[in-house]
Amino acid sequence: MTITQNDARTAYRGGAVGTATPAQLLVMLFERLALDAERGLRALQKGDNAETHSQLVHAQAIVTELQSTLQVEGMPAGRELMALYGYLQRRMIQANVSHDVRAGREVVQLTRHLRDTWKRAAELAARQ
Repeated sequence: MTITQNDARTAYRGGAVGTATPAQLLVMLFERLALDAERGLRALQKGDNAETHSQLVHAQAIVTELQSTLQVEGMPAGRELMALYGYLQRRMIQANVSHDVRAGREVVQLTRHLRDTWKRAAELAARQ
């Protein structure tokens, strides 16, 4: 039996997830969120509504997971972060349903900023 490149990639990612710290897992989620947003925007700009929908719905699922695990009362600025996640969800829906490129661009900017912020936080936490 031969392992295809896709199988090898899947196995590697599975191993990476299995050995990642909670901070690293959070960064991985935000990296995928930003990737989905970027892909959704590219598809939106090309007029590929099906691909836009697929990418943005996956991004929404990630944000929903982030919302469901956020301990609003347990972290500083928890309420503000929850509000930001809600805003991000609404803008993704706007981009998807109304084919709103401006909303799509905003989603990409926000997800990149969140990804970079959590990445820096994880790096700082790893140093302590």
